[in-house]
Amino acid sequence: MIKDTYLSDLFSLEGRVAFVTGGSSGIGRAMAGALARAGARLVVVARREAELAATVDELTAEGCTAAWVSADLSTRDGVRKAAEEAVAVYGEPDILVNSAGVNLRPPLGELSDEVWDTTMAVNLQAPFLLGRRFGPGMAERGFGRIIHITSQQAHRAFVQSGAYGVSKGGLESLARSQAEAWSPYGVTCNTLVPGFVMTPLNERLSSDPAKVAELAARTMIGRNGLAEDFAGATVFLASRASAYITGQSIFVDGGLSVH
Repeated sequence: MIKDTYLSDLFSLEGRVAFVTGGSSGIGRAMAGALARAGARLVVVARREAELAATVDELTAEGCTAAWVSADLSTRDGVRKAAEEAVAVYGEPDILVNSAGVNLRPPLGELSDEVWDTTMAVNLQAPFLLGRRFGPGMAERGFGRIIHITSQQAHRAFVQSGAYGVSKGGLESLARSQAEAWSPYGVTCNTLVPGFVMTPLNERLSSDPAKVAELAARTMIGRNGLAEDFAGATVFLASRASAYITGQSIFVDGGLSVH
């Protein structure tokens, strides 16, 4: 049918290779699953092998093509190792999703060098290194999609944003710099900005029922986010349909940021 062909031409990821960091839990896992179910050959990168295996097993059981690589993205060598091991599976990626992150937020006056360095390494340095590794190749081939997960703290300070907010603000700036460098050659670079999403990364807040209810009341939709709320935006930004959207921060937050 015409409508099936039209939708496939716009949104199908058949023939594409996707590389998702932090893809074994939370928002990253939902994004990885969406890309694989839309037809991409998927490599998921994270630290915990059991969670990685469970993610890939679920997708392959559905008929998707997926593999995993266990890596520590807090070091330059770990990032380089992850990139080369991922490329060895299905080849150079067309889609890079940076969802891996750490959420360490002590009071700013108590923020140690170690917390600062770890936060910047995982949340900002790894996306930079992966973009530098894959972006030029995407540009040379004439197609690429880079998607980062940032935070409300990239735009406003609350709940002790600390190094976390700085790293996410930097990540949004990185996306704009990547867009400037590579979008003339068919590579779009954007960020998705969550509201409060019930994931392991937000365990500190999600364990407080009163705070969860308070955050839900601040949205326009009346509920907090779920990981699956990111599936559609992910496929859109990864597909041909988003070819004229780059350098943007797209809020997937139920209206939290404007309420």
